[in-house]
Amino acid sequence: MPFSTTRRAPAVRTLAGTVLTAALLVSATTACSSSSGTNASAAPTATTAGTPTATTGASTTAGATAPAAAAPPATPGTHGTTASAAPTAARRSTPPASTGKETKSQTLPDGSKVEIQQLGDQHYVAKLVHDGQVLGTVEANGHDAGLDANDMFVVLAMDGTVHAWMGGSHQGPGTFKLAGGWTAKVTKVGELHYRADIIGNEDAVMGTMESDQHDDGLDANGVYIVLGAGGEISAHE
Repeated sequence: MPFSTTRRAPAVRTLAGTVLTAALLVSATTACSSSSGTNASAAPTATTAGTPTATTGASTTAGATAPAAAAPPATPGTHGTTASAAPTAARRSTPPASTGKETKSQTLPDGSKVEIQQLGDQHYVAKLVHDGQVLGTVEANGHDAGLDANDMFVVLAMDGTVHAWMGGSHQGPGTFKLAGGWTAKVTKVGELHYRADIIGNEDAVMGTMESDQHDDGLDANGVYIVLGAGGEISAHE
């Protein structure tokens, strides 16, 4: 840091010169009367007074000069601030994770389309769409689901796959032979409430379907079955 070049009043310079002259006289007198060890200590004092540092002002001493000449301390935290900026930029450049679910669609036998969307693990919803209008919705949540859409039958499995066919229905109650060698025993429980026992070999009941105010669907080892709320039952493989 440069020293100050501010001009001082003439009275100050005259006084400083007087003080300096007195100091030199005292030093000379001391040199004559003191021992050799004192002379050795007096020499640095004269040298200090004669250094270029003292010419900028009589009040400037060697002790005051050292702090002024020292380099300014490094600003604390500079490296820490620079290091923390890099991770922040890296985080901002990371694209946000996608939270949406993919929607799939496929064409059904009657020419309409079904749009399938995953809502969760083994949880899907399928919408039957024709000319932009939603004609029906079926939802599978931890189990298969089905829909009787005007004699077109749709099964939505819990893995999100859709199987659809037309015709081949039986009107319950009653016992009916189905595709794949299955037999269905349909009974009426109440208004818009039917139950179907799916019977396999040796007349063993392998599964039960129930339509209570809404249709039901089942994937029976690759044979797809729909039981409507009106008692209709149909199967396809």
